[in-house]
Amino acid sequence: MSNIYEQDLPRTAANHTPLSPLSFIERAAAVHPDSPAVVHGGLRRTWAETYARCRRLASALGRRGIGLGDTVAVMLPNTPPMVEAHFGVPMLGAVVNTLNTRLDAESIAFMLDHGEAKAVIVDREFAPTIARALQLRKATHPVLVVDADDALYTGTNERIGELEYEALLAEGDPACAWSLPQDEWQAISLNYTSGTTGNPKGVVYSHRGASLAALSNLLEWDFPKHAIYLWTLPMFHCNGWTFPWALAARAAVNVCLRKVEPKAVFDAIREHGVTHYCGAPIVHASLVNAPDELKKGIDRPVKAMVAGAAPPASMIEGMEQMGFDLTHVYGLTEVYGPASVCVKHAEWDELPITERARLNARQGVTYHLQQGVTVMDPATMQQVPADGETMGEIMFRGNVTMKGYLKNPKATQEAFAGGWFHTGDLAVLHPDGYVKIKDRSKDIIISGGENISSIEVEDVLYRHPAVLAAAVVAKPDEKWGETPCAYLEIKPGAQVTEAEIVAFCRERLAGFKAPRSVVFGELPKTSTGKIQKFELRQRARSTDALDN
Repeated sequence: MSNIYEQDLPRTAANHTPLSPLSFIERAAAVHPDSPAVVHGGLRRTWAETYARCRRLASALGRRGIGLGDTVAVMLPNTPPMVEAHFGVPMLGAVVNTLNTRLDAESIAFMLDHGEAKAVIVDREFAPTIARALQLRKATHPVLVVDADDALYTGTNERIGELEYEALLAEGDPACAWSLPQDEWQAISLNYTSGTTGNPKGVVYSHRGASLAALSNLLEWDFPKHAIYLWTLPMFHCNGWTFPWALAARAAVNVCLRKVEPKAVFDAIREHGVTHYCGAPIVHASLVNAPDELKKGIDRPVKAMVAGAAPPASMIEGMEQMGFDLTHVYGLTEVYGPASVCVKHAEWDELPITERARLNARQGVTYHLQQGVTVMDPATMQQVPADGETMGEIMFRGNVTMKGYLKNPKATQEAFAGGWFHTGDLAVLHPDGYVKIKDRSKDIIISGGENISSIEVEDVLYRHPAVLAAAVVAKPDEKWGETPCAYLEIKPGAQVTEAEIVAFCRERLAGFKAPRSVVFGELPKTSTGKIQKFELRQRARSTDALDN
């Protein structure tokens, strides 16, 4: 029997437009042409000016042979050219590949080859790395290298490119014609995973997914028109969690920040009236623990978004004292950054801080425009009971999920097995439907046959008033197989001993879960502030070998 609603009701240009975040900047420039769009040092640009510059970039790259499906790599800090690349490159139908600015030349060379980059735009701070990476490339096709000067860069690195960014833009037409993709499934960006073991995987985002991820971020945060957003989160990380596109949708202000330091952050908040920012836990912790004199004069509420480790009670309390409202989100590169959120409820406000911290520490529920997030048994692909006890793997499905891994069909098939994206994170499902991570599968510590969640131990360690950052990994043990080893950064001016830390944990955990050894010192971190546990695991194994 035919469906009457599919008869003589065609999809045409009149009733269907492919989703693309490029439409956001077109509207911002048309409706709010004189509203501020970009702030960087003494530079100020409106949305009309920013849109014209993006069109110049698209036009100039097009005239130099860049087109549909070509990759344009960028190695830039959070500066105006990075904002413009998120629009100008995909206006051509090309794909923007934001490179991690802290990677070595060998890793960058692999990415330039794997993504088949036809051009690279590089800030002079990172010119030596790109120069070396270009020498290490195995591919032979030519790469257009464009230097991006920045008035706030104080180094002395020489230019390595064929021309400078502003000269490139001068070749372009500020009124160049461009169009939305014919297919919203078309790739818009390429992001590489961290690649802690083996080569990193290239995660491909679509115009559709980028649109819906950006709109979800706005919905989860009740993000207002003309908000003032501070770029503490690197734009190279999951395309800044899609916020370059989201800000255009609300004609908001991009306050660029070349280097993230507490003084620079607080100065920007005061000077520009910042209303929103995102960051890893270490960024928020650095602000909470900054000297009080840096925090003076912040007299308006600020909304902060945190992803990564769950915010401990001390962080939530410290943020509240500064007048900052913290939203906890969870995700991975493969789901455009955050794709679930710990939605707070009004009744939680009346609870003690420790209970609020426990509730806010959960990874929460699915984003508005993501179909689902849940915890499943990866063997049976059945959802685990919502009892807060049964362990399974967090899985996502829906619009806010990558197209797949570039040139890696096997990894893509494995990641999407059973119709869900497998995160590799172990978790439980609570009776209210909220997901709570217990650990990465590789981070579970098995001691004497008992499973120990490193996250559970870290949560306790973060409650200690002297602890700034904590990471717990497995250390080989002749008797127990392995035991928890805690690596701790201590707050400035604080003093604490190993025995005091162990005793603190034993008061709050089963004895076998308490760390058997504690190491004090600065923790290794990624460019996005995540603690590099793989390096700490290597240290723990090396220490064990030396002990024996």
